[in-house]
Amino acid sequence: MSGPRPGPEDVRRLSLALPETKEVLAWGMPTFRVAGKMFVTMPDDESSFAVRCPRLEREELIKAEPEKFWVPPHEAGSAWVRARLAALEDMVELRDILADSWQQAAPARLLEHFTPPAPGV
Repeated sequence: MSGPRPGPEDVRRLSLALPETKEVLAWGMPTFRVAGKMFVTMPDDESSFAVRCPRLEREELIKAEPEKFWVPPHEAGSAWVRARLAALEDMVELRDILADSWQQAAPARLLEHFTPPAPGV
């Protein structure tokens, strides 16, 4: 581990540091959106978060790191995966996961010159 373990406030801070991101309360939980498209949700207990992930990649992630990634049964048909905050290595890993999900939701005009923000933002 190369730094402090990420917490729910870090999910919020790093998500909002991504270009044109807005926080929207939906289903009683914070969601983060770019151009109106959701790319992160933070369930009630704030021990995990959900991000966009193509299904084929999702299965590989879960198989490789089941202690870190999983999908609840009610989300099995979606293109999302959950990540346990306590299992993440550091802020860089959190930033990379959030930035990858953001890139899947962001419009092309934002992707042209995108560089993920530093984790200390």
